[in-house]
Amino acid sequence: MTTIKEFGAIVIGSGQAGTPLAGALAKAGHKTALIEREHIGGCCVNVGCTPTKTLIASGRAAYLTRRGKDYGIHSPGGEDGKIAVDMVKVRQRKRDIVTSFRGGNESRTRAAGVDVMMGEASFTGEKTLLVKLNDGSESTVSSDLIFINTGERPATPKIAGLETVDAAHILDSTSIQELAELPGHLIVIGGGYVGLEFSQLFRRLGSEVTIIQRGKQLLPREDAEVAECMLKILQEDGITVHLNTSTIHVAQTKTIDLTVRSKDGTEQTISGTHLLMAAGRVPNSEMLNLKAAGVTTNAKGYIITNDKLETTAPGIYALGDIKGPPAFTHISYDDFRIIRSNLIEKRATTSTITNRIVPYVVYTDPQLGHVGLHEAEARVLFPDRKIGVASMPMAYVARALETDESRGMMKGVVDKETGEILGFTCLGLEGGELMAVVQMAIIGKVRYQVLQDAVWAHPSLAESLNNLWGSLE
Repeated sequence: MTTIKEFGAIVIGSGQAGTPLAGALAKAGHKTALIEREHIGGCCVNVGCTPTKTLIASGRAAYLTRRGKDYGIHSPGGEDGKIAVDMVKVRQRKRDIVTSFRGGNESRTRAAGVDVMMGEASFTGEKTLLVKLNDGSESTVSSDLIFINTGERPATPKIAGLETVDAAHILDSTSIQELAELPGHLIVIGGGYVGLEFSQLFRRLGSEVTIIQRGKQLLPREDAEVAECMLKILQEDGITVHLNTSTIHVAQTKTIDLTVRSKDGTEQTISGTHLLMAAGRVPNSEMLNLKAAGVTTNAKGYIITNDKLETTAPGIYALGDIKGPPAFTHISYDDFRIIRSNLIEKRATTSTITNRIVPYVVYTDPQLGHVGLHEAEARVLFPDRKIGVASMPMAYVARALETDESRGMMKGVVDKETGEILGFTCLGLEGGELMAVVQMAIIGKVRYQVLQDAVWAHPSLAESLNNLWGSLE
């Protein structure tokens, strides 16, 4: 006879929503279980934001070392631009920071009184889960309140011949972080956020890099001129980019030989040492047996929720990437805040995901920070409003010139009649930080004219907000 452990709340997955939620539920008096199959902290802490941005910092150090002569700083070894990269040290620095973050998450969660169960969960009924624990045993748990925060994983594109290639040379966004040696030539499939960050990182560390992008531009969500500006930056860094190009076949000889086809039908073979799959992610939902609980997913496997994060099954909620885009850590954490507000604090005003302002940063160098609507989105959503667009190259920004970091551009989208700021993009030095300044204006419903007339410290990046709006069209 199976013994069922009863809990006041069960959280499946310890991502940026699940971990703080489990702790908050436990502190509020709920007997809480957190089920995690691999590492406490989820993708962000273990294989996402924390480790990748740690690696990118090493890449920037290599970049600035090579550029020392541009600032009048010369290394004793000469001016040939060659530097030594210790990938084992780079990797260990990343591992050490991840271990620190992971340990902090786990200790705080256990200290809050959460029953942490390391294993994989699947529904056996509406409120019951079978947990296959990592030690080989099993446990059955039940609760009237269940939260799913199982996230996503890298997708594997279907390429003919892929199964014949040595698996050690086929990488995804997780395995590439564990390389002990630099790839001689890294071929990257996918021109989205993940693909671009890793492409620039490994180019800076010393690899030859080629990007294969199926679409007509890099970063498909961005406005065309921003994507074009990013393309020029990466090409300037020595990265080869093939747009409007699809993958046909891959084979392995002494190299990995990828056959691709361009839009005009021309085929060519690109030979490299490693292949990075960066063409999207898929939800971790198929192992959950959601049908047993009455939880509905869409055609891609993402869990369907309403604006309060409730699934189609009463008492079951979904948070973070598992419910579909936008797939950002800060969105996952905001999902936690919504649940905390509604179910734990029980505030008088219901919190929802409706109309929340979504910022994000692509950690290329320079960074691409964006908040609100893109121009194309604004024109579709508000066909009857007078949409104004202001853009300016970073080469017009004094602070960028002084630091010799003037690549990129900024762009603002406004309602010309009301002055409302609808969206802002900065592809430039500390683009994410400058974006956050404009985000605060959007949150506070501050008109663009107020930013235009404000007194900003000189020399600062923020003072560019005096000048940007002068180009408004």
